[in-house]
Amino acid sequence: DERRINLMLKSFLKWCSSSEDPEEDQNINYERILLMLAHCEHSMAKSQQVLLMNRLEVQNYEELYTKIENGIDEAQDRIAKCKSELQKAKVIRKNKQEYDFLARIIVSHPDRKESLKRLALLEDEIKKLQQVKEELNKKVEKRRRQFQVLLTSAHELQMMLQEEENNIADTFDLNLLSVEGSKGNSDEATDSKEMMDTS
Repeated sequence: DERRINLMLKSFLKWCSSSEDPEEDQNINYERILLMLAHCEHSMAKSQQVLLMNRLEVQNYEELYTKIENGIDEAQDRIAKCKSELQKAKVIRKNKQEYDFLARIIVSHPDRKESLKRLALLEDEIKKLQQVKEELNKKVEKRRRQFQVLLTSAHELQMMLQEEENNIADTFDLNLLSVEGSKGNSDEATDSKEMMDTS
């Protein structure tokens, strides 16, 4: 473009200094200058259009960049929101699992009314068992006392039997001595009688 302008200026200066040239040549040079000028104007208009298009393109790029930045910000916000919702969902799921676990435990156990009924039955059974225990303790104590009395009686009876055996033994010894004494006297009398008969 600059080359064309320089060429047009040279042609214009040459045309201005060619007053002595034939009119036909001057007209040809004049038309040539006008044609060059038209080309320059066309090139300038084209450059202006390109410049305008470039400016519009830059503006579009800036708007697109702004939209992209806004989209990125919105996407980051949505990601943060999704993360928060995901965390809440995890907490809710965990709570639900714990609730289901507790619900299964609760369902596996009887209700309050049934529990109270069973508790009352167990308390009655415990009272009955305590009464049975007390009665058994009384019987055991009674049997222990009876056994103690029996042992005492057996001991006394044993002492009595021992004493009686001792008395019987003493009596037997006395009787034996008495019998032996009587026999000795009888033998002496017999011997004396025999001696007298012999004399």
